[in-house]
Amino acid sequence: MATRPRGIFWTGSGRVRWRVFANTNLFGATAALLTMTLVSAGPSPADLSPQRVVQRPLGLPPLPQPASDTQTTGRIALGRKLFFDPRLSASGRMSCATCHVPAEAFTQTGRATPLGNASQPLRRNAPTLLNVAFVAPLMRDGSEPSLELQVLAPLFDPAEMANPNFATLTERLQAIPEYQSAFAAVFEGTASLGRIGDAIASYERTLLSANAPFDRWRFGRDENALSPAAKSGYALFNGKAGCSQCHVSAEVGGGILFTDHQMHNTGIGGVRSLARSRSSEIADAALDDRGRFEVTQKRDDLFKYRTPSLRNVALTAPYMHDGSLASLADVVDWYDRGGESSLGVDPLIRPLGLSQSEKRELEIFLDSLTGDGLAELIEGATSPAGRDKRRD
Repeated sequence: MATRPRGIFWTGSGRVRWRVFANTNLFGATAALLTMTLVSAGPSPADLSPQRVVQRPLGLPPLPQPASDTQTTGRIALGRKLFFDPRLSASGRMSCATCHVPAEAFTQTGRATPLGNASQPLRRNAPTLLNVAFVAPLMRDGSEPSLELQVLAPLFDPAEMANPNFATLTERLQAIPEYQSAFAAVFEGTASLGRIGDAIASYERTLLSANAPFDRWRFGRDENALSPAAKSGYALFNGKAGCSQCHVSAEVGGGILFTDHQMHNTGIGGVRSLARSRSSEIADAALDDRGRFEVTQKRDDLFKYRTPSLRNVALTAPYMHDGSLASLADVVDWYDRGGESSLGVDPLIRPLGLSQSEKRELEIFLDSLTGDGLAELIEGATSPAGRDKRRD
């Protein structure tokens, strides 16, 4: 069994769960953390400028910015380097980019769930990191309150990056000359969990993508930016289909995120759990997933998961917390038939009675939420030296 990192307490039954003590002295910097990994090329000023955060794409609201996190080109560049570096994992084989692949919209589209450090399937689908700066709380079950804190989960999860304790990770990085100089230049100090987390969060906050056809129509007042079918789909989204009850389409701060940031039981979790209990998979307790219940231990939270944003949703298949629905058409069909009967399913889940043409119009609208700038983000993120060879 992996050594439990000091400064963390674990809760839950048969599953890794942790929280960081809010004592900055434990980590040598602000409230600690991190996120992911693989070595990348040097920064491109256009790609890594803090202006990406200040001058946000059309359609996004003002970016939440923690007081402790000052966006600088150096900090963003260091965060990108850490994000792509597999040396952040105990095995030296996994980086953040292993599961959050830039060329796949910073998720992993080839599998329902990523593979862990021992090439075993993980429990949950990898969410996209596009516009992750607006997500709170984080993780599918809402277990982490900030982007900085979220990183601790994969760093110390035995199934993922599997670091046995804090000191092992920070000492490993500090022994690398390039990181000695980088942390000294950016933070005027040595590698610590807090500084690692601040740097990676700074990079991830630049992964913004909007200015979609919908945005140019809604915010840019360009009537030609959205097709008639997409406009009909938007009307269905807000009306008959009821999608906006959770994927809120109301404008806030000059932007729309298409989420209520809440936890809901769509029925998928309960159905999949029942299916596993009837198969040999139940022998592997690591695959069991009870959603928000694992965080709160409240029965009412059983099989609840965070409502994701729908921005760039056409790029991020497969869908749902476990990647069990392969396409947007499958998702629309699931909701149209009212899901499946399951314990505690949200009363908003009901048969919709959509026609085939209405379903198609919904899909066309969802496709219109695909933002621009992704090619630039991919170019700014990757290089021949920064490719995660473990995926080949």
